[in-house]
Amino acid sequence: MKKIIAAVLVMMAILIGLPALTEFNAPKKRDPDPLPVKVLILPKFEVDQMYGDFPGEAQYYYGQYLMNADEYNIPNSSGDKLFYKDEVALYVLGEGKVSAAMNTMAVLSDSRFDFSDAYIISTGCAGSSVETTVMGDVFVITSCVDIDLGHHADAREIADPNGTTWFRDSDFDAKAFVRMDPQLCEKVFSLVKDTPLSTTEKTRNYMRAAFENADWAVRDPMVMRGTSLTGDNYWKGVYDHANALLAAETYQCPDPYTATEMEDTAVALAVRQMGMLEKLIVIRGSVNMDVFMLGDTPETMWADAENTTLANDENVEAADIFATAMKNNFDVGRIIIDLILNGQF
Repeated sequence: MKKIIAAVLVMMAILIGLPALTEFNAPKKRDPDPLPVKVLILPKFEVDQMYGDFPGEAQYYYGQYLMNADEYNIPNSSGDKLFYKDEVALYVLGEGKVSAAMNTMAVLSDSRFDFSDAYIISTGCAGSSVETTVMGDVFVITSCVDIDLGHHADAREIADPNGTTWFRDSDFDAKAFVRMDPQLCEKVFSLVKDTPLSTTEKTRNYMRAAFENADWAVRDPMVMRGTSLTGDNYWKGVYDHANALLAAETYQCPDPYTATEMEDTAVALAVRQMGMLEKLIVIRGSVNMDVFMLGDTPETMWADAENTTLANDENVEAADIFATAMKNNFDVGRIIIDLILNGQF
């Protein structure tokens, strides 16, 4: 009898534990009819409304492809909604590497959407390299470097007062440098390199005055290939410009340093983790230069936190280029998006 009771108790324990055990071991269920996505657009911020006011990084794309789109809350994200319409999705990632990586993973992990055939377009504004770029340029980014990974020193403490203040740490190489798919970059650039871009007279005069009418500073904006330096710290100045040049050279980036922003290395690492790096396209538009100009200093430019935003036409750092640069960015990005949606890419 004792043996029978023991056997019954064991069977009851197994039966009681079976549902939980089965649920724990079961693979994650996907939506039976996930929504197909051909293009996922990832801007980083919008100024205010998604449409109809001063444009941030998302507004032109939203207005063209996602007006009256369905909206979805994304689990495990920071709270922004994903917009979906006609196989196009858009999600505003938020600024900085943590938000960018976390929200990229959250979006791509959402089982309600099928991203298996999607191209991912990381897009937005950037600072850009003095002596090779102008405000209003648009960059097809071929590699990203995380400038925060490494060793940094204050310029006042290094032996060479004019030397660089960033030092490579090879332990970080796997995460500090990400190269986009070379064939995809070449294909994108070949399709957009002759896109006409705009500037403003105020911006042209600002560049002319800041750089003494140098030929490179007064040319028309154009589409360029380049390396982007990602940093959570919004930096500016001749020392960090030199650091950016050094970092791109150190990692043997396929193209020179042209732009600096705050998210794209993190986006690329998240996309790579999801096995989709060969579908990532990074497009950035210059809205300011990476050095101080016309007598500005860190104190005069940033001490008043209320006046530091680039996203207005009164900011001295960006002249009045921001809205124009975002339209330039969109004019480049829409070429690729339209080709993808039409099955011609």
